[in-house]
Parts: sequence; structure tokens; C-alpha cells
Amino acid sequence: MRFTKAMGALQLRFLLASVFTGIIGEAQYLMPDAGLVHYIDHRIVSIENRLDKCNQDIAEYVEEFREFSKKIMLRLEGLNTLKTELKNDMDHLLTRVERAQRDIDYFESAKESPYACVEVDEGLLEQELFEHEESKRKVKLMLNASCNYMIAGIKSLKIVKKSGDESGSWLKDPVKNYPKIYFLNGTKNKTVMEFTNIRAFTENGEKPSARRITLPFPWQGTGHAIYNGLLFFHRHGSLNEIIKFDVQKRSVVDKMLLSGAGETTAYELNPSTKIDLAVDELGLWAIHAESETRRNLVLTKINHETMTVEYTWDTSCKSQNAEAAFMLCATLYVVYNSPGGGTPRIECVYDTLEIINPYETPTFHFPKRQTSHSMVHYYPREKQLFAWDNGSQVIYKLLTKRKG
Repeated sequence: MRFTKAMGALQLRFLLASVFTGIIGEAQYLMPDAGLVHYIDHRIVSIENRLDKCNQDIAEYVEEFREFSKKIMLRLEGLNTLKTELKNDMDHLLTRVERAQRDIDYFESAKESPYACVEVDEGLLEQELFEHEESKRKVKLMLNASCNYMIAGIKSLKIVKKSGDESGSWLKDPVKNYPKIYFLNGTKNKTVMEFTNIRAFTENGEKPSARRITLPFPWQGTGHAIYNGLLFFHRHGSLNEIIKFDVQKRSVVDKMLLSGAGETTAYELNPSTKIDLAVDELGLWAIHAESETRRNLVLTKINHETMTVEYTWDTSCKSQNAEAAFMLCATLYVVYNSPGGGTPRIECVYDTLEIINPYETPTFHFPKRQTSHSMVHYYPREKQLFAWDNGSQVIYKLLTKRKG
């Protein structure tokens, strides 16, 4: 019995010794695995940090590349504009060179023979007369002289609203009797306010009823025009670039450079406007001044679809003391005033169809009140003038009569 108990105790010792030895061995085996796992975790964290740093560097590089691309596109756009301006200047210069060459050839031929002077002079005179008459005939066909009425007087004045800065422009599209009103505040801005009609424009509610249209470029001056859903304006910062902007699609449709314009202001009393765009029954016009014309106004007919010049007239209307002008039935009417503001009047009339005699046209005075216009535009459908009078939006009703 004692022997059996001794053998049991001995077997229990051996079993406990083997279990203890196994636990120690497994612990010794697991210790290197824990270190390895810790090392692998550390390496994975390090790789993830490097990947995050790499992604951050790539994002910064992409952003820098985008900014660089924008700068390159702006530079290219500027170069294209300069290229177009240079081309127009070169064309203008070539025209002058050709004229000078013809004059030189004429004087040389006159110098060689005393009798050639009369013959060459008569030939040149006949050629110039023929070209002038032919050009006049083409212009009359282009303008379609069916528009045959002129201003007989200014009937009434209506102050619609007082809103905005001292200078600005407000317009109504004459095509298809569009009721919308476009409000362009200031002489340098890029936000156009579009109202559904003139009633919405005159309302002073808390909630704005206008749709804001942001142009891609700011405008220059107050000589803008709206025609058939298209806004035409002189781009600020450019010499003579005219932008054609689709109001509904909010995108630039076309643009052109008006050669000879932009170097001087169109109206002495409104120096911010260097190109005044106007609309009448016959389409789009540009009124500007050139230094070569001794500050007389120059009138240009523009094809609004192709954005090309159709014809140009050097008028007899002075820029001095002028504050605005407008077109009515292919005729230019220039508004003059005193430098400090006063009673404006229409003193110069230039008819491109040469039906109206400018020396027999009376002076038309606006309703007697001290005022100064930053813009006067004609609305053909209702024979009204839309004007901006020191921050007030004004409508003048016109009296008309047949030309001649």
C-alpha cells in the first residue's frame, strides 16, 4: 500500500514537471513571435505614414499644376488678344501705306510732266467720286432706307426708380418685345441684374426678384447694348475689345476688336465710356472717337451675327461737352450739356442716309431740370429713351415725324 502511494506521488511529480517544462518552453517559443509581430506592425505603420506623405505630396503637386495651367491659359488668351490687335493694327497700317504710296505715285507723275497733273487729278477725282457713290449705294442697300422717321421733340419724362451708383446703364431688349430689364451698375463691374419686367424692377421688396448674372470679364464705361438675348459690352482693361455674351447660356459667344477705338473717350463729360454701343431699328452700332478725327465722333455699323464692321462714318459731331448719344433710324443724335451739369440738349444730328439736313435740324431740349446723363439709349419698339440720370433710371417719350 505504501509502495503504491509512493509510486503515485512520483508519477504526479513527473507529470507536473513535464507540464511546467512545456509551459516554459511554449513561453520561450512565443516571446520571439511577439517581438516579430511588434516589428511587423511598426514597419506597416511606417509604410502607411510614407504612403500618406506621398499622397499629400501628389495632391500638392496636382494643385500646383492646376494653378500653373490656369496661368498658362491666361497668358495664351492674352497673347491671342495681342495677336488680334497686332493684326488689326497691321491691316490699318497697310491701308495707310497704300494710300501714301498712291499719293507718292501721283506726285511723282505730276513732277515728271507739267501736263500730267491735270490728267491724273481728273482721273483720281472721277475714281474717288465713283467709289464714293458706289459705297453710298451699297450702304443704303445694307441699311434698307425704309426706316424714314426722325425726332420731332421730347414729349415727357418719367423717373422709374433711383438705384445704384451715380453712373450706370439699364437696358431692355428691343427684339420680340422681350419684357426683361437688365441693370448694370457702375462703370466697372461684372454682375448684371436681370428683372422679369419693369414692374419687378420698380418693386422694393425684401426678397430680391432679380437673377444675378456674373460676366467672365468686367465691363468698361456705360455703353452696353442688349440685342436678341445677347449682351454686348466693352471689356475693361482692353483697348477696344467688344464681347458678345449670351445672357441665357451665360457664356461668351464671340468677340471683336474695333480698330481705331478706345484710345480716347467718346464723350468729354462721360470719360469712362470709350466705346458706346447702341441699338436701333437697323441693328448694332458703335459710337467712339479717334484722335485723327480731331475729337469728332466716329460711327460704325457692326454686324452683330458675324461681329464684323460693315461701314464707318466720320461724323461732324464734336466730342467736346458731349455726355451721351444714341441711334434712331440710322441717325446719330448727340446729347450735350454743361461741364457742371445743367439742361441737356440734342445739338448735333448725323444721318447716315443723308436725308436729314443737319443745318436745318433744331436743338431738342430735354425736360427742364438740372441733370447729367451717364447713358442715353433708344428703345425702338415704343420710341422711348432709357437714361441714367445721377443714379436715377429715367424714361423719355419721343415725338417723331417722317424724314424730309
